[in-house]
Order: sequence, then C-alpha cells, then structure tokens
Amino acid sequence: MKDPARSLGQKLTLLLEQIYPDLDGAILSSMVIDAFWPDGMGRRQRGRVRGNALWSQKDALLITYGNSIVDGMHKPLDLLSDFLATYLDGTLNAVHILPFFPYTSDDGFAVSDFRSVNPQLGDWADINRIGEDFTLMSDLVLNHVSSQGTWFNAYLQGQAPYDKFFFEASPEDDLRDVVRPRTTPLLREVETNMGTRHVWCTFSHDQIDLDFRNPEVLLEFLRIIRLHVDNGVQIIRLDAVAFLWKEIGSASIHLPQTHAVIKLMRLLCDFASEKIILLTETNVPKAENLSYFGAGDEAHAIYNFPLPPLILHAMMSGNAHYLRQWQRAMPPAPMGCAYLNFTASHDGIGMRPAEGLLPEDEKHKVIETVKDLGGLVSMRTMPDGSESPYELNTTFYDAMSRTFSGPDAYHHARFICSQTIVMSLEGIPAFYIHAMLATANDHDSVEKRGMNRAINRHRWDYPKLQAALRDPQTVHARVLKDLSTRLKVRQKQAAFHPNATQFTVNMGDDRVFGIWRQSLDRGQSIFALHNVSDVDVTVPSAALNLIEDQHWVDLLSGETIDAMAPELIVAPYQCMWISNQT
Repeated sequence: MKDPARSLGQKLTLLLEQIYPDLDGAILSSMVIDAFWPDGMGRRQRGRVRGNALWSQKDALLITYGNSIVDGMHKPLDLLSDFLATYLDGTLNAVHILPFFPYTSDDGFAVSDFRSVNPQLGDWADINRIGEDFTLMSDLVLNHVSSQGTWFNAYLQGQAPYDKFFFEASPEDDLRDVVRPRTTPLLREVETNMGTRHVWCTFSHDQIDLDFRNPEVLLEFLRIIRLHVDNGVQIIRLDAVAFLWKEIGSASIHLPQTHAVIKLMRLLCDFASEKIILLTETNVPKAENLSYFGAGDEAHAIYNFPLPPLILHAMMSGNAHYLRQWQRAMPPAPMGCAYLNFTASHDGIGMRPAEGLLPEDEKHKVIETVKDLGGLVSMRTMPDGSESPYELNTTFYDAMSRTFSGPDAYHHARFICSQTIVMSLEGIPAFYIHAMLATANDHDSVEKRGMNRAINRHRWDYPKLQAALRDPQTVHARVLKDLSTRLKVRQKQAAFHPNATQFTVNMGDDRVFGIWRQSLDRGQSIFALHNVSDVDVTVPSAALNLIEDQHWVDLLSGETIDAMAPELIVAPYQCMWISNQT
C-alpha cells in the first residue's frame, strides 16, 4: 500500500531539488514538514482534490487597514470589529486586514516583527475575535523586512542564522535589467561586522530584500504561515512575491524558483487539515499575472490587476471597448482557482497591468483626467533610466467624479456602476473600505506624510463616520447602502459562483458592457449589463438570446423582462442582472 505521507515527501523533494539543486532534497523535505506541522498534527492523508468548494457566491471581501477607523480611545481592531458587525454583517463575509504587525515604514509593509500584532492596533486576541465572524486574510510580506527590525540588526552584527538572510550584490554587478516599481537606488551600502556590504532593496532602503537561496529563510516563513493559520487566518496574501528570487544579470522577477516556492506552499496548503487559500499579489501585465496560477498548482487566487485601469478608462471614456476586448480574451480560472476582482485597494491604480491593453493615447487621457480631479501619479524607473507612470493615486470614488469631458451629475451612479461590474464578473469580489464608504481624496495626509499613497489611506474618526452613516443623505451612507443592497442580492445567485461559466456578450454598442453567467449546475443564467455612458443606450434583445418560455427578471430593479421585445433601453450608468431565476 502506498504511504500517503511518503507521497507528500516525494512531491516536496522534487520541488526542493528544483529550488536548491545543490542540497539534499529529501532532508529539506523533512525540515519543511517539521516547520509547517511542528507538532506533527493536522496533516491530511491525501492532498485536497481541486474543485470549486473553497468559495461560493456568498463570498465577498473587505480590504482595510487595522487603523482605518480610529477614535483616540479604543483599540483600532476593536473599532474595526464593531464596524464590521454593525455595518457589514450579512453583506461581506471576509476581511483582509493589511499588515497588522510592528513596522517602521510603508504603512506596515516594512515589518519589524512577524510574530506579534502591532500593540497600537491590538493583539492576537483581537485578530482571533474578528476571525470568529469573518474569514480572515493576512499578509505574508516575504520579499523584504524592516531595516530596523530584529532580523536585519542581527545580520549587521553577523549573528547566525541572520548573517545569511539578506541578498547582497556589488555596485559592479550588471543590474541593468532589474525590474522594480521604484525610482530609488537598488542597492544600499551598510557597515556590518563582516565589513561593508551592499544589500538589495526592491522597494525602499528601509525594506531589505531577503535571500531565499538560503533555505532557512523559506523554513522561517513556513513557520510564520503556521502562526497565521493557528490564529484563524484562512487566506494568505503573498505580498510582492514576483520579486522573491534574484539572480545577478537577470530581471529578477518571475524567476522559475519563485514559481517553485509558490508550488511548494500550495502543496502544503493542500495537505493541511485547515482551509488555507494562497493569493498572489503580482501587479504586472496580464500574461505575467496569469502565470501565477501555474497549471492549477500555484496560487489558489490571483488579483485581477487589469480590472482597475480598464474599468477606470471605461467609466471615464463612456466606452467599454477595451474592457470588453480584454475580457473576451481572458481564460477561465483553472479548476481549484479563482480571480480576485477589485477596482480599489490600499495602493494606487496600477498602470503596468494596462500595458498592451490600453493604447498610449487612452492611458494619457486617463492620467490627465486623474490629475484634473486632484489625483497624483507615481513613477517607476525603466531599464534605460527613464521614468514611467506606475500607478495613479486617488480614491476610486473621487476618480468617478468626472469623465474625459469633465464633471457632471452622474458621480454616484457612475461609481455604483463601476463596482457592480466587479460583482458581476467571474471571481471573488473585493472592496476597499474607502470604496465602500465613498471616501474623498485625503490631500492633508499626503502633505503630512510625504507619500502619494496617503491620498487613499484616510483614517476615519469613528464618531464622525457613525454620524455620516446615520444621515441617509450623505454620500457615505448612500454608497454603503447601494453597494450592500447589491451584494446581498448577489449572494443568492448561483450564477455568480466564482467559477460559474462566463461569456462576454457583444451588445453591438461599446457603451454597454455585457456578460453572461451560468451556474455550475446550468440551472440559472444571468445576463449582466452595464451602461458605462451618460446617455440612454438601446440594445437589441437578440444579443442576449433570452429563452422565450422562461420568466426573465432584472434582479436589481425587480422588473420583468419581455424575452419577445425587440430591444432593451439601458439608462445612463444603469446595471441590469437579467435572470431566469429569482
């Protein structure tokens, strides 16, 4: 009889031999198992069979910082817990709390201690409490650590094992092809007990890159994953994972060893008794982003990074041509995998994913419109030394305040339409807290903190937020109500399962973005229509192919749709979910 534990060991050994060809894969395999299951408990006899059971149409995610809501008296995580229970219970069932560890810069992404909760936010008990009612997502910031943290200080002093934890290079090395999203110098000179060294800094000089060529680094992060899981985390976000493996003379992005490390983590998750979902954060063009699905054996989920710039363009231009063209060419997620759909996050609206999807003149219009509405543009350094727009910094709500033609009376309707597209598409929808709350650009924070991204990282005073949400006339209350209403409708539709069939519908008019969704059991069909323009659009009913002997209803308005009518009129920024089941 085949030993299932041995099967896991064999699979790990094969992956480890790819990552560390000069080391004994079998010995490393045992070390990996000990790191991930230190007590020897909680391992499945067989790996999970790939399927569609890890998620459903009931899943929707909130993205937030642990201190996006404050009051100066209570722990921010307690306030977040209260906000979730009071305003989002029954609307969203999952929450991504952005890095909640002690840190020194980059709003949490320069971690100084991976094993404790930032005491300014709360403690592990507060994280556990939120996890009792919501599916928890946490960040594994595995590319780099804080230059002021324990690990790097031990490196400077030459203390094992940290003396070999960080990636070193020489200013004489050929680093011309390195791809990175920042304009600061790549290398930082430091004085150590071993002499002068130059350490690799993909993001900033306070974020020192780790050296995964040392298997001890991998083992330590497997122990950290275990800590997260033991504290109720079910979704692990692999932050900036594309940059994990470096090689002098290469682009040092998307290298084969990086993919092998993700496969190893996925294998461990598949053999874990707990539900663990791996999400990769790779803000790169389409083909590179899709590569992190592997052959269905890498990430369970990937961010649908082209969506934010394409939806932004569609809403600003009043034309969904490029959005539809991209969606038509998108493959369904592999079995056991899913897309994470969003328009806004704690970062800006990435422009790299729009490469090859939006013509340069259309990208320029978007950039100039964002500037006109008070947004900002962040740059990255190209291999030739020039700079290129990397992301647009604005809240998505403010980004919807105008089109290429200027401001108009459709701000609210345009924003709700943009978020409804996210709800309609194949995948799991995710919403940044400042999208759910219609938060405006925070220019004061940009000035105080000296960083463009602060414009989209407002900290709400909880009493002021509560007062705003009590008044049904505020934009905050209106947006929260309208999005919550649609999310609650969505939860009940089998055709909105993250893996339900999807086809892009040619409506004959690029002002209407249409898709057809069909449930896994083929019982429910939904034709999701979204008018991205400020005029009524008449579309032929024949484009939808509504079956004549079925009863069709728009789930959003409650109106019956006549399958025999020759045409439909879609009002400005109106969305319709035309279904054969209610």
